[in-house]
Amino acid sequence: MQRPPHTRRLLIAAGVAAVFVVPAALLTTSSGNAAPATAAQIQYAPVNTQAPTITGTAAEGQTLTASTGTWTSSTSVAYTYQWERCNTAGTSCANIASATGTTYKVVAADVGATLRVVVSGRNTDGTTNATSAATAAVPASGPAGATKEANGRTSVPVDSLALPDRLTVDQVQFSPNPVRTKTAITARFHVTNTKGYDVRDALVYAIGLPYSRVTTAPEAKSGTDGWATIAFQPAKLFPRKGYITFFVRARPSGGDPLAGISTRRLVQVTINR
Repeated sequence: MQRPPHTRRLLIAAGVAAVFVVPAALLTTSSGNAAPATAAQIQYAPVNTQAPTITGTAAEGQTLTASTGTWTSSTSVAYTYQWERCNTAGTSCANIASATGTTYKVVAADVGATLRVVVSGRNTDGTTNATSAATAAVPASGPAGATKEANGRTSVPVDSLALPDRLTVDQVQFSPNPVRTKTAITARFHVTNTKGYDVRDALVYAIGLPYSRVTTAPEAKSGTDGWATIAFQPAKLFPRKGYITFFVRARPSGGDPLAGISTRRLVQVTINR
């Protein structure tokens, strides 16, 4: 009968040599740490007795600090660190490039993710890894109610803003553009604040000038991405050539349209029928 593989350990004490047989199955571990692969590692590699911990606030711009945890070793231990970015459940983790120090500064790419650190203890006979618990998910930066969009931008509710912050209509899109037929014009207006965050639930109003060229339309709310869409129909004096100027205004619900954080802008679309 073939014997199962064994690892032998030699003990010499008081002039007596003895051989201890360790079954290979005992070389695995259920602790979640990597199991040593050799007898030398089982016998001499550092042993982690308390997992590393992370202190600090897991928020963009904040610095986290890792402890080594607690280890036992027959010789001195050197420690190395690798920070990892994980999903909200603290799994599916991946190394963060160049994040190999005792501290880590949380960046925008971490928003929506959790973080953890792997500490490696090494002595002359082997290396053992120990992993910290994951942090809470990193929240989006910005005012109360800030959320992270799929494109990586931050969306904030208009009612979280106050002076000296202001609304800004920073992008305008017309379709079609230029206008070549007597057709409806779809206008899209993008609302941000002075920090560049997309602003949702802002009330956007636009009116064509002179008033007789296109119909008027009610205010429209900006979405999570900051865009509000308003459709205009050609009116009696819709021109054949030239342009239509639009007065655009963005305000918070209940806010003064001419004061506070409200904003105004003139934009135009070309007509060439």
